[in-house]
Amino acid sequence: MAATLTDKRFTGPEWIFERKLDGIRLLAFKKGRDVQLFSRNQLEQHNPALADAIAGLPHRELILDGEVTGVWGPASTREADKPRGLAYHVFDVLWIDGRDVMSLPLDERRALLKTLPLRAPLRRVASLDDEKPWERACAEGWEGVIAKRRDSVYEHRRSPNWLKMKCEASQELVVGGFTDPQGARVGLGALLVGYFAPRPGSGRPERESKGEGDDFVFAGKVGTGFDTKMLLDLRAKLDRIEIDKPPFTKATGLPRLRAHWVKPQIVVQVAFIEWTVHDKLRHPRLLGTRTDKSAREVVRERA
Repeated sequence: MAATLTDKRFTGPEWIFERKLDGIRLLAFKKGRDVQLFSRNQLEQHNPALADAIAGLPHRELILDGEVTGVWGPASTREADKPRGLAYHVFDVLWIDGRDVMSLPLDERRALLKTLPLRAPLRRVASLDDEKPWERACAEGWEGVIAKRRDSVYEHRRSPNWLKMKCEASQELVVGGFTDPQGARVGLGALLVGYFAPRPGSGRPERESKGEGDDFVFAGKVGTGFDTKMLLDLRAKLDRIEIDKPPFTKATGLPRLRAHWVKPQIVVQVAFIEWTVHDKLRHPRLLGTRTDKSAREVVRERA
């Protein structure tokens, strides 16, 4: 079962939250003293420390799901059997002593998991009780959090019943256009945003990119994070500065239909997961507008 990426932030009694670990997903199959470990792409993995720990659990048959963190390989021949910080963070149980429990609700599977006497390098993944667990994740340098429905069964697919909320970056960007609203939406569909960067050969570092010879680089579309008032207010402002042609001087992927272009004057703050390999925003959402910064000061944050 895999989690679906979401840019929404929410809590509720029907959800539990866990830390999103930055490791290797691992399924563990135990039958007697025999233990097999498989990665999510079904390749068998070999680690004596983990296998021995799982073999010692007081059940003849188990299938566990979790994430491995730490060092896999030995530092030297003498240390070949030392886990060296290795940990298997177990968050689900799928089979126990001849019983398939994948159809049980997550809460019941977690209750079964609590009965297992896990000892290092095995660890049980705890649920988070923070009011806004994603804020704790980002403050403590985690990759993010996983939200799981308490009543969810275990599915062999990427499921909307498990959602991953990754820690977001934030970037000031300049509006260069917008698209028309569709369906019941009002005001506008999405903002078309970008940033200024020195043209090749200008000799200016990007941080000092404020000259008239700079490129205005298209960074993508921002279509979430608005309420109705913001949609209508922004549309009114954008209508007053509309122009005939795209202001972007370096752009791939600009929409061809239902697009309007504006003078690059309005600065917005945008949250997003990461920059794609094509230098576009991944899963962006609007945080608000900025009135304290000139559009020409907006360059790409690369940290």
